[in-house]
Amino acid sequence: MQIYKVGGAVRDRLLGIPVTDVDRVVVGATAEEMLAKGFRPVGADFPVFLDPRTGEEYALARTERKSGRGYGGFVFHASPEVTLEEDLIRRDLTINAMAEDDHGNLTDPYHGQRDLEARLLRHVSPAFAEDPLRVLRVARFAARYAPLGFKVADETLELMRQLSDSGELEALTPERSWKEISRALMENQPQVFIQVLRDCDALKVLMPEVDALFGVPQPEAHHPEIDTGVHTLSVLEQAALHQQPLTVRWACLLHDLGKALTPEQDWPRHIAHEHKGLKPIKAVNERFKVPRDCQELALLVGQYHTHGHRALELKASTLLELLQSFDVFRRPQRFEEFIAACEMDARGRKGLENRNYPQADYLRGAAAAARGVAVQPLLEKGFKGPELGEAIKRERLRALKAYKEGTH
Repeated sequence: MQIYKVGGAVRDRLLGIPVTDVDRVVVGATAEEMLAKGFRPVGADFPVFLDPRTGEEYALARTERKSGRGYGGFVFHASPEVTLEEDLIRRDLTINAMAEDDHGNLTDPYHGQRDLEARLLRHVSPAFAEDPLRVLRVARFAARYAPLGFKVADETLELMRQLSDSGELEALTPERSWKEISRALMENQPQVFIQVLRDCDALKVLMPEVDALFGVPQPEAHHPEIDTGVHTLSVLEQAALHQQPLTVRWACLLHDLGKALTPEQDWPRHIAHEHKGLKPIKAVNERFKVPRDCQELALLVGQYHTHGHRALELKASTLLELLQSFDVFRRPQRFEEFIAACEMDARGRKGLENRNYPQADYLRGAAAAARGVAVQPLLEKGFKGPELGEAIKRERLRALKAYKEGTH
């Protein structure tokens, strides 16, 4: 029995970045031998075991062959006869197909170290094209390692393009797709993930609503970058630079989907794009079974982001409607995330990345003013039921009017 560290642990050590997960492969062992040593089996599809002391994963060396469509369409074969090289060749990228023994000796049959130095994400073998999930995984790695100068190799991008055109991407489950998308959006440069998907024709399959934004112009006075798709990538880039949470990054990606629905004769103006965008935002949310907090914020940002930009001009009554739409009195955090998304949208414009966004503090002040209305005095005056609701609304409106006058 021989045990090797494989994949990310080897890759990241060679890159000189912190190693978080350690995966190990066991060559020359049977499942029975692992059980006899006290390891606990956890793999449903193939033999993976947990060390009872450390909780680390150990997988038996295995081969695989394609047996159906999609990510799950594989038959695995694990036995003591499977060699380390045979196990490594079924991995996605050369930089993930290296192994290291306990003495630090490197096994690198597919030149992963050379590709690390060349900053290339390259597939290990033609079997890469059998697994559609790898399109998303490679795009995610591109987003993670873009700050180090990594690019997808041309021949790998071509295989990803073939996968995108084959119909295999449609076989991915919403859950698997969302897991990769959500992880990719939290990488250092999530805009690279979207760009790579676009470069290999996967974006038009997975998110045609986002793909349709490219080539759609906006007024140059407000958007020096002009192209709506380019703007969307810039907004996502700003969200990562400002370390926004997943909810905000997802909303940033989808906020302008309505602009793809503007008739060409109306370009570059996009009248009512906020309302038009709600249907495509819902469609993307449903396609990937997106978590509710991400769904809700994306819809609210889509509908109200221009309110955010025009905050200082809004009437007190419109401000109150905005605060109520976000349920700001019970869910203040969601409004804070809306403000963040609006600010990222404003910064995601060519040459305007560092411009101040006074709307943010103004909206926070408005929310604080409305929240500052005390309910107890109204109860003491005898208001109750619907009348109490109306009285609270009147007082909040008065507070917002006073706030407006005090800040203008």
